[in-house]
Amino acid sequence: MQKKLIALAVAGLASTAAFAQTNVTIYGSVDYGYTYRFDARGVDSLTNGGRNFNKPGSASQLNGGQLNGNRLGFKGTEDLGNGLKAVFLFEQGWQGDTGAAASSTSTFNRQAYVGLSGNFGTVVGGRLYTPHYTFVSGLDPFGAGMMGSYRNVYSPVGSVTGDNLMDPVRVNNALAYMSPSWGGFQLTAAFSNNAFSADSTNNNALNNTVYAVLGQYTGGMFTVGANYHYIAGGTQTGSSLITGPLYTLTAGRLDSVQNFTLGGSVDFKVAKVMALYSWNEVDINAANVGNGTINNYMLGATFPFGKNEVLASYIYSDGNRQVGGDAQQLALGYKYNFSKRTSFYRAYSWIDNSSKRLNGVGDATATGSYDAQTNAGGVATFQPAGVWQQAVQVGLRHWF
Repeated sequence: MQKKLIALAVAGLASTAAFAQTNVTIYGSVDYGYTYRFDARGVDSLTNGGRNFNKPGSASQLNGGQLNGNRLGFKGTEDLGNGLKAVFLFEQGWQGDTGAAASSTSTFNRQAYVGLSGNFGTVVGGRLYTPHYTFVSGLDPFGAGMMGSYRNVYSPVGSVTGDNLMDPVRVNNALAYMSPSWGGFQLTAAFSNNAFSADSTNNNALNNTVYAVLGQYTGGMFTVGANYHYIAGGTQTGSSLITGPLYTLTAGRLDSVQNFTLGGSVDFKVAKVMALYSWNEVDINAANVGNGTINNYMLGATFPFGKNEVLASYIYSDGNRQVGGDAQQLALGYKYNFSKRTSFYRAYSWIDNSSKRLNGVGDATATGSYDAQTNAGGVATFQPAGVWQQAVQVGLRHWF
């Protein structure tokens, strides 16, 4: 009886807003593992700070967030009546090896949104995953994590302020609509006026605008979908926003970015097979600078049996000279699921770059560079063009 009275007394101190909330969940993941990477250097006679890149190199690391990025999140709903609900989610990343925040400039760097959900579907606004990333990572056997992530070779080594142009993961100042399922078909549409910079308050021409749409059908053993992601570069887009192995904007601006993806999966229960094709183009308004174009082809599969799961994928990235040429990756992985929340994992990846391509395998926390370029995949090394890499990985992931 006394415990009940104490509980009621504590509850009486809560705000009315707390009573209105029908469901709040605290969740997250803790992931930590070991990686070993071996590089076979290209034939180019390159140096950087006195380093000779003709010699093979290797690196081993203990890092967090290798299967899934470490995160802490809060999500909830409130029933507003007549089938209408308020929804929200705030999620921040953190480093598993140091405990530090994943971002020094953003508290909830992974996602932060609020919206309404009902029979009409769901509308949310804030910092969101792009429909492109949701779709492509869902077709990757490695879920865009581990050493076998599609992100290792999907796009060239180039960068903007934020996520990669040809593989946009998140977008700020976004508004998104997700329809209900119409006989298995679902539509997602998103808009943002802040692709990677310039949310102007006095001149919309400065904004870098995003338009995205995803249509996906799921029925029985089949899932198939198509996604289109378009970025219209604003007049403020300048030389600091895009870099690459063969192009660097010194004048002019980024005109537009287009990403089209077609893919699907078939679940045979004993095996699930995924396939994907994507066309990506970066249009640059600058003298003597050609557009960067990549066609990606991915085939993957998962083989579950008991608490075990075997993962495999192959991706061929067919790029033109402006993005450094071609790259390919073969990846194998294994997961043992102690429970629905705790998994042990291992992975192997092999990457082969053409003479000017710079892609590499890596983890979610380390960074590296070559001639001021950010290396996709986060490899902590100075990596030359034309390299092939092998990497192995082992770790433990726990959801809570």
